Amino acid sequence: MKRLSLFTFLLLSSCHVFGAVTQWVDFTLDNGHVFLPVTIDGIESRVMLDSGAQINSINRAFVRKHDLEFDKGRPVNVKGVYGVEKRKAYNNVNVEIFGTTFNLDSLVETNLGHHSNGMLLGAGFFNSFVVQLDYPHRKIRLVTRDSVNMKGVANVPATTQQGTGMPIAQVEINGVPLWLRIDTGNAGTILINRRAASKANLLEKVEGTSTSFGANSSGVNEFATSDMVKFGPFEISNVKVSFPAEGQTTNLESQYKRTGSRIGGKKVVGLIGYDLLKDFVVTLDYRYGRLHINVPQ
Repeated sequence: MKRLSLFTFLLLSSCHVFGAVTQWVDFTLDNGHVFLPVTIDGIESRVMLDSGAQINSINRAFVRKHDLEFDKGRPVNVKGVYGVEKRKAYNNVNVEIFGTTFNLDSLVETNLGHHSNGMLLGAGFFNSFVVQLDYPHRKIRLVTRDSVNMKGVANVPATTQQGTGMPIAQVEINGVPLWLRIDTGNAGTILINRRAASKANLLEKVEGTSTSFGANSSGVNEFATSDMVKFGPFEISNVKVSFPAEGQTTNLESQYKRTGSRIGGKKVVGLIGYDLLKDFVVTLDYRYGRLHINVPQ
């Protein structure tokens, strides 16, 4: 049985590598989530790609539906938007994707909805290479870093968040610059904390409420339409933005600070969602926090 890094098994897989760039592969877009086909322990399923997740996980409903048993790993605390919860983890889980079979360790059991959603790949997938997602055409390809100068072509202010290493980008909402996590797992609108919504003059424009589901639980959000969102070189009018209802607690805001120092990293106040990404070809270098967006040709 092969034990390969995610980078190795994908780049050497049946994607027919040309140089250091794979061919475009179709993905399924389901309510804003990106899915690829996968086989888990011999059972056909699908895997969600989530740049906002720091872990790889397996769906609790999938495990129970098929009465699966795996080697137990060390439990993991999973922090979602609306809470923190300790979860089981599994080792030596047999997985086949892109025609290559391998074993995955430290797969955390989480709630991914219907049992047809088998698993989720997060940071371990995105960190290994440059990922291109063509949302309008529903295609994905993988690129090695030595074949593209992301530092030179990046056109969105972005970096990695200190402390987590997750990619964040600066987006202007109604002229207010905000640092947001680049999250392909956020299937909805831009989501920001209530303080940022106040700065962007959105609280007085509330149009309604909705229920949002995080990794562990759900919460109530309000939403409003912004006059203008600047995302890299693009200015987009009438973009819906969500924020927690008054009194709703979340884990949206974070800022790394070194002990004994007043100097901190970028203050992250929310998430970029599918509604903002859906019209673009998104090229993301997760490891170095570099981002390029463009409209498809």
